Amino acid sequence: MWHVTGSTKRGGVRPRKTSEEFKLVKASPWCVHLPQTSRGLLSVMWPLIISFMVCLAPSYQQFPRLCATREALRTKECCPAWEGDGSPCGASSGRGFCQDVEVSNQPDGPQYPFSGLDDRERWPLVFYNRTCQCAGNFMGFNCADCKFGYFGVNCNERRESLRRNIFHLSRAERIKLVSYLNLAKQTVSRDYVVVTGTYQEMENGSNPMFSDVSVYDLFVWMHYYVSRDALLGGPGNVWTDVDFAHWAPAFLPWHRVYLLQWEHEIRKLSGDTSFTIPYWDWRDAQGCDVCTDELMGERNPQDPSLLSPGSVFSSWRVLCSRAQDYSDRGVLCDAREEGPLRRNPGNHNRSVVQRLPTSAEVEFTLSLTNYDTGAMDRSANMSFRNTLEGFGDPQTGLGNSSRMSMHAALHVFMNGSMSSVQGSANDPIFLLHHAFVDSIYEEWLRRHRPSPSQYPRANAPIGHNSEYNMVPFLPLHRNIEFFISSKDLGYEYSYLLDANQRLAESIRPYLEELQAVWPWLLLAGLCGGIVSVSIATAVLTVKRRYRGSPWLHGRRWKNLFALPERQPLIWSSDTEESNDRNYQTNI
Repeated sequence: MWHVTGSTKRGGVRPRKTSEEFKLVKASPWCVHLPQTSRGLLSVMWPLIISFMVCLAPSYQQFPRLCATREALRTKECCPAWEGDGSPCGASSGRGFCQDVEVSNQPDGPQYPFSGLDDRERWPLVFYNRTCQCAGNFMGFNCADCKFGYFGVNCNERRESLRRNIFHLSRAERIKLVSYLNLAKQTVSRDYVVVTGTYQEMENGSNPMFSDVSVYDLFVWMHYYVSRDALLGGPGNVWTDVDFAHWAPAFLPWHRVYLLQWEHEIRKLSGDTSFTIPYWDWRDAQGCDVCTDELMGERNPQDPSLLSPGSVFSSWRVLCSRAQDYSDRGVLCDAREEGPLRRNPGNHNRSVVQRLPTSAEVEFTLSLTNYDTGAMDRSANMSFRNTLEGFGDPQTGLGNSSRMSMHAALHVFMNGSMSSVQGSANDPIFLLHHAFVDSIYEEWLRRHRPSPSQYPRANAPIGHNSEYNMVPFLPLHRNIEFFISSKDLGYEYSYLLDANQRLAESIRPYLEELQAVWPWLLLAGLCGGIVSVSIATAVLTVKRRYRGSPWLHGRRWKNLFALPERQPLIWSSDTEESNDRNYQTNI
């Protein structure tokens, strides 16, 4: 782990402790807090627009609310009806069918020597053995959505989205990004809840233990749940050498799906189908370039571990951030708020991480030809995955490096909420960081074009074999399905475009800014023209009125602007000395 920082047993779904802060329909203009620097019509209207849209857009993520019931847990079936035709999985319309879940029987590696103790084993069989299997381009826990890269009512519109460098976003796009993040943080998920107890604590489903969370916090919980310690029973009885999304081959495919689902969620919530997650290119960065109040928040001048009050994120509260406490008590995170978001970039332990990654280190990582090697864990040598994840040396490729680098280096560098594996998604920088990590993964896939056989079918750490269903995703996704190019999933990165496209992309925000102000420039030009015509007309009128007057043709007109002849053109020495003394006196 990068750094580990220091239950309710009621049945059913527990509402959030601070329910007053989260209304399902929240139409007040302060639902979304824009940066104080934002001005103009957009900054005034945008909160109103997206506050209205939250009334219309549903939210979809894990666990499905309709499947968090005694009946669903007892029958182990999660096949909700599609609203379009009222049939389970939209079967009547051919969108999908309720089918038995298939899981891989391939052996796992030796890192986790148990069986039948953790709810995540052979996901999702502990909870459900029948789920919706969607057909064609349909996707979702009830087949109501489209697969990644497809849009439209019938999911037949193929479209490629572009993820951009955050510093190449226009001002309006930066405002939208912060607004959407805050909207997700303030909006309770309609369709999903999170589990707060083990299946055993639920008495095999007869006493459901779930909790409401916001859309953003749903993803925080997912990252916690997939990486938490295995609870073996009782306080302090845990197994720490287990992680279903880190330290092994599924690290990159799992986070790819995570970002796609998050992007998908924001589009649904905001109604903005063109939204994409921007990336932060941190190569050779000397500090946290995105830590400004306009973007992810500056330091608080009173407490450098907190965020500036000028940032909307200073009011955010974290959850699932006390991994050691949960392990000591032998419980799951209960999804309650646990304090403010913390970040103190650069004031980290330099014996663990010296600095942020360099361009040379990224290039060395990309040069490694093997996706994963050996035991396929943190000890893997000359492994692209292990080196990019940060446990292989980015200069030699040797595993179990004494210092962390690449992906892990940035988490440690942030020195706060980002520095705990389980709680790292609390910080919105997590999304920008992992988008760039995903872009490096994409560049490696294009450069080396690996065959599917490069991804291990067996003997990887638990959760990481190719056919394993990713924890805790519902709908189900297998690791191997995302060992493919991003272009096959409907998105691209701006810095991976060809030269001409990159040039056009680099000037796009300036053209958009110009397009936004051109009506004002036109109006200013018209006003200037009107003023110029008015002045010219006035001059001509004066000339006509005084035509033949001595003021126009005689000495009076000329003498009006002439200096008196007796005024000297060159100062005398007496005058100069007098003025020098006055200047000095004035000083």
